[in-house]
Amino acid sequence: MQVASVLILFIVVLVIILVPLAVRIVPQGMEYTVERWGRYTHTLEPGFHLIIPIFDRIGSRLSMMEQVLDVPSQEIITKDNAMVRVDGILFYQVLNAAKAAYEVSHLEYAVRNLTMTNIRTVMGSMDLDELLSRRDEINNRLLAVVDEATNPWGIKVTRIEIKDITPPKDLVDSMARQMKAERDKRADILEAEGVRQADILKAEGQKQASILRAEGMKQSAILEAEGRREAAFREAEARERLAQAEARATAMLSKAIEEGNTQSVNYFIAQKYLEAFGKLAESPNQKVLMLPMEATGILGSLAGMAELLKEGGFASAKSDRKEG
Repeated sequence: MQVASVLILFIVVLVIILVPLAVRIVPQGMEYTVERWGRYTHTLEPGFHLIIPIFDRIGSRLSMMEQVLDVPSQEIITKDNAMVRVDGILFYQVLNAAKAAYEVSHLEYAVRNLTMTNIRTVMGSMDLDELLSRRDEINNRLLAVVDEATNPWGIKVTRIEIKDITPPKDLVDSMARQMKAERDKRADILEAEGVRQADILKAEGQKQASILRAEGMKQSAILEAEGRREAAFREAEARERLAQAEARATAMLSKAIEEGNTQSVNYFIAQKYLEAFGKLAESPNQKVLMLPMEATGILGSLAGMAELLKEGGFASAKSDRKEG
């Protein structure tokens, strides 16, 4: 009985010790490699698993999720002998846990150093201007090279990004001066273009104003000519009417002479005499007015004109002349 009890107790203690060693629960996103006597046998995926205690053991615990790896900053000499400082970031994912555990030692260290070496190789073959303007091309070239190199390690490099490219301070100052000169040049060009466009618009405006002035002057000249023509027409018409009236008066005078009416002749002569005398008096250069000796004759003619006006026949002739 005592031997049996000791044996049962020994078995129970052995089970209590070995069961925890045999049971393995793998969390989601992880994979474990199993080794028997130090040799890889299989991989445990997420879930509940049993292994043989003492004979089997867990070799490596690997995350199958995508991981981020910082690439340290380093100095690189470009193709045109410019010294720049560069750093980056790398994303990778383990696809084969056995290869990642046994094909390379210190996986992260190997990936980081491989990436740094290829950054120096790729960026060292380019000029500084290409480094600053063709970052996407650099990222794609690095991704292709590093992913191919790490393929035997059971990992997949999904992305490589260059974070910062820092040229030397004197080079940055030189680039700033160059950019400022380019901006000043573009500003001067734009200002010159603006002045040129303003001059063109001003010239076009002056041209248009000249055309409008010429058209206005032309229209004014046409209207003025039309006015002069109308005035000449009216003046000619007035002269024609005056000539008709003079002709009628002369005819009437001739008739009066034939009839022996001397007063009509005296009236006509006195009228012409007074008109000539009035024009002489209206002359601006006339300072001294000389009266003719026949002044008494003029007064007599005026008296005769008064008597003539009293006559009905001559009054009708005068009204006809006014109507003409």
